[in-house]
Amino acid sequence: MNRIKRIFVLVHVVLWVLFSLLVAFQLSQDNTYWLTLTVGFVLTCLYVFYSHFYLLTLYLGKKKKGAYFLRLAGIMFTGPLPFLFFHPKGLDDWPLSNDYYVMTLFTAVPLFFFLSWLARVTENLMLNTIKKEQLEKQAVESELYYLKSQINPHFLFNTLHNIHTLVYKQAATAPEAVLRLSSLMRYMIYESNAPTVPLSREMNYLQDYVGLQQLRYKKSPVVDMIVEGDIESSRIAPLLFIHLLENAYKHSPARLEPGDVKVRVAVKENTLTFSTQNPIASQTDESPLEEPGGVGLPNVRKRLQLLYPERHQLEINNEGDLFSVILKIHALQS
Repeated sequence: MNRIKRIFVLVHVVLWVLFSLLVAFQLSQDNTYWLTLTVGFVLTCLYVFYSHFYLLTLYLGKKKKGAYFLRLAGIMFTGPLPFLFFHPKGLDDWPLSNDYYVMTLFTAVPLFFFLSWLARVTENLMLNTIKKEQLEKQAVESELYYLKSQINPHFLFNTLHNIHTLVYKQAATAPEAVLRLSSLMRYMIYESNAPTVPLSREMNYLQDYVGLQQLRYKKSPVVDMIVEGDIESSRIAPLLFIHLLENAYKHSPARLEPGDVKVRVAVKENTLTFSTQNPIASQTDESPLEEPGGVGLPNVRKRLQLLYPERHQLEINNEGDLFSVILKIHALQS
């Protein structure tokens, strides 16, 4: 906001300098006293403009109309005086002074009253618009922060539950699971605070998560993940895909075969396509389709609306035995 105000000040200075040069140029054509006339006329315009500008700052939008019009009348009738004071013949010849006074009163004074009103209203409109945009941006950032803060507890709850199962079974993979969790939490707490992160780093995070989940399965990797395209130079909002990947696990049967869960990531022509596909657990399966307190897809939808409005497509398909999600994000940042 201070930067915008400094720009307004600069605009005022530039316009007044140009106006003064224009007046000086016009008066210097056929008048010996062009310099004093220029100074007097410009001072009159400055006095009328900024006195009214200040009044509008005090009273615009308020109900104190009496005080406003009283001070306005004072500015109006004293407005021509600087011009008369600097005019070489303005104070020596009363009839001539009266003519100059009336001329200035009915030409320059109303004009610069109007220009000061126009400047004040324009600046107020621009400042209010910028302030509104800043408030809306803060509201969006607050909502994004709230949505993002839901991810960590949700993820931690699910992962700790899995580690608890490993510890309860005295599995040899429990210590490795704790180390992997530590690495994942480091990324979530420290590295994901930026608005965007390299897509390659987000993919590493997802692969670490898959490795942590794989500790639950004795068979070969149940997730078939393929990443294509230039993920090094692309940037993405952090922690955007973790819910989709969690969702694939959550909707799958408790017993998965190698490659049952398919994850595809492709960057092509500045468009990112992220998709998951998994078998759907039956009603009698040990793994429930929904978890109490889960945030899942509603969180993803809301974050996408805030982060990539009109730049994304989210398609969810439930074909009875297969559940798939396809997310496309256009105009990726580099």
